Amino acid sequence: MQPIKLYNFPRSGHAHRAELMLSLLQLPTELIFVDLAKGAHKQPEYLALNPFGQVPVLDDQGVILADSNAILVYLAHKYGNGRWLPTDPVAAARVQRWLSVAAGQIAFGPARARLITVFGAPYNAEEAITRAHDLLKVMDHELADTPWLAGTEPTIADVAAYSYIAHAPEGNVSLEAYANARAWLARVEALPGFVPMPRTVAGLQTTA
Repeated sequence: MQPIKLYNFPRSGHAHRAELMLSLLQLPTELIFVDLAKGAHKQPEYLALNPFGQVPVLDDQGVILADSNAILVYLAHKYGNGRWLPTDPVAAARVQRWLSVAAGQIAFGPARARLITVFGAPYNAEEAITRAHDLLKVMDHELADTPWLAGTEPTIADVAAYSYIAHAPEGNVSLEAYANARAWLARVEALPGFVPMPRTVAGLQTTA
């Protein structure tokens, strides 16, 4: 098959979600760098792909999709053979819950805290860090009873949550108190086909 094109920015956790899913599914992929620093995401040709001017964008043989979670759902449905997104109503709802968390608590907690330290975003650091720890307490508690966020097998819920949780220390959010969450991160990293997101020396992350 022809490579699937992924328009990405390597330090974007949203873009990494899609890249990770493509790799876990062992799909041939062409990564297309979008230079956010130079405003490439606001140029007319890119806005034609995603009017919101965000990464990632997926081009699967002319099927154009934006939004990282939407891309995960699409890839799981088309290429996952039922493994990454269950069809059982309760199991599917559990996955959807964590996709919502990824777009909510994760985005406004650890992701926003990292935006401040890595990209100089003008947000309230104390508020973002507090939100991140509130989220991590819930995650850590739930991961005491299950190896994966939505059950006994990995799903796109884990892919959606991984990137910004793994890189939370870059936003001055320590993971030290969350042993279950750290064990979960290690399980994600042990999956066949796992690819990391580049680390930055920011916040509590002292080595890249």
